[in-house]
Amino acid sequence: MADDQEKTEEPTPKKIEDARKEGNVPKSQDASGVLTLFVAILGVLMLFPFMAEHMIHLFRYYFSLIGMPVDKLFAMDIAIVTIKEFLLMVLPLATAVAISGVIAALAQFGFLFTTKAIMPDFKKIDPIKGTKNLFSLKKLIEGVKVTLKSFTTLGVGFIFFFYFIQELPTVALFGLHDQLMWLKDKMIIIAFVMLFIIFIFAIIDVIIVRKQYFDGLKMSKQEIKDEMKNMEGDPLIKSKIRQIQMEASKKRMMAEVPNADVVITNPTHYAVAIKYDESKSHAPLVVAKGMDNIAQQIKKIARENSVHIVQNPPLARSLYKEVDVDKPIPEALFSAVAEVLAYVYKMNKK
Repeated sequence: MADDQEKTEEPTPKKIEDARKEGNVPKSQDASGVLTLFVAILGVLMLFPFMAEHMIHLFRYYFSLIGMPVDKLFAMDIAIVTIKEFLLMVLPLATAVAISGVIAALAQFGFLFTTKAIMPDFKKIDPIKGTKNLFSLKKLIEGVKVTLKSFTTLGVGFIFFFYFIQELPTVALFGLHDQLMWLKDKMIIIAFVMLFIIFIFAIIDVIIVRKQYFDGLKMSKQEIKDEMKNMEGDPLIKSKIRQIQMEASKKRMMAEVPNADVVITNPTHYAVAIKYDESKSHAPLVVAKGMDNIAQQIKKIARENSVHIVQNPPLARSLYKEVDVDKPIPEALFSAVAEVLAYVYKMNKK
């Protein structure tokens, strides 16, 4: 019993789908960060001439204001121009980064819309449970991962930054355009170095996140059994339902025996009741059939209702095996059934 309660089994598709509906999906923040940072760098490279043009325009505007008296209206005008220029520089890049963040999320777990993740849950503010989560293995791994990533990325970035900053005395002698181009080159180098480091951490993070996610969804053998039972229904209940359906079908079948024209038997194991109504069907119908005990019941009801019973073992076996209840007899058996019906009609003087 203890083995059934240990969560050693991989999660079923239903378990994973239920977790998705709750908003529980494997999402690596580092993987999203790599894509957004890459798009940001690419955006800066593509938009740099555009951004540099607006930056130069803004500096020229500031230089043109030197020596002019500043009042409240003038300060507001400066603020409006500054905000406008910064929005023109930042909005295209921010839009591209935002779209890349959405694409990164879709690439990891597909499209998902659920409101359950934002519904209030008072269990989440349970201080006892919160304390346990604070000192969990998952939190420890997360803390080590963030610390290592931060120190490594910032450390390497600082080394390159310290190396580049030594060039500032020389760069200060450049013109404004050349200074911006120098800044662009150094930004690209630092950005790609940091991007490469984050990319390595992202691969590790994806592996850890997905492992933690599927480990968290693991199920016990008993949970899998319960899930299968809920999906397919309790076998005992299903068996009972089938039994009730068979009983109801049997009652309906037996109710049609008194209306039959003839019951064909073999004579002990099989019994097939046939009725022919040319206004309803082009061929005789099998209204009831059975073997052994059911066959005996059919014959008993037939005798009680004066329905002719004809012994024809080959025909009885063929009808039982080939024709379902309420179905017409096949053309191959027309002749044999017609002979039986002709005999019955003659006996009844029809």
